[in-house]
Amino acid sequence: MKRISLLSVTFALFSLLFAPLAFGATGPSVLAEIQKRYESTNDIEAGFLQEYIGKVMKQQLKQEGKVYFKKKGMMRWDYRTPNQKFISDGLTLWYYQPEENQVFVSDVSKVIKEKTPLAFLAGEGDLSREFKIASFKESASPKEEDYVLELIPKEPNAILSKLTLTIDKKSYYVVQVDVFDGLGNVTRTRFIDMKTNVGLLDSFFQFTIPPGTEVLKMQ
Repeated sequence: MKRISLLSVTFALFSLLFAPLAFGATGPSVLAEIQKRYESTNDIEAGFLQEYIGKVMKQQLKQEGKVYFKKKGMMRWDYRTPNQKFISDGLTLWYYQPEENQVFVSDVSKVIKEKTPLAFLAGEGDLSREFKIASFKESASPKEEDYVLELIPKEPNAILSKLTLTIDKKSYYVVQVDVFDGLGNVTRTRFIDMKTNVGLLDSFFQFTIPPGTEVLKMQ
């Protein structure tokens, strides 16, 4: 079930991928630009590298693949390693593990709630309403030219205690999202070759359960 938890965290933050910023930006202006850009962008696709870093057990889990997003809660994570899919058509969530011959299914309404990061993904949330800015700075690494924006939920959240966005100064897009849970574990997702408004069809976010696959309810 750790993979499901990992997926739900990064899934919740997928809508933050595409946020161009203004020169000389401040924390509040960045937050406003993210909200504005999301509302004006219909869909996005990108490659991703994902890493789970456990603080207590010091365990690491690395994954990669392609991810797609469309407004109204439609998303699709196609993992190459390990082979699995996480898909939402805006109404239903499917988490398919072909090697285990099983699929977890859930209603989006049971996962995406008001006043959570997932609500923003569904087009219902507001970053400035849900988060407060802890810090806004430039990357300390001389090899990187990034902004780093650290956000904290205004209300207690069991999944998310802190959110850090890394934004490339040249392209003004979010290139990395770090999610910290209450125990200090980190889910880090790096996005590669992002493209927006590519015309993804709604049908691309549908999933047909293969015959003979075990169907389980996602908790």
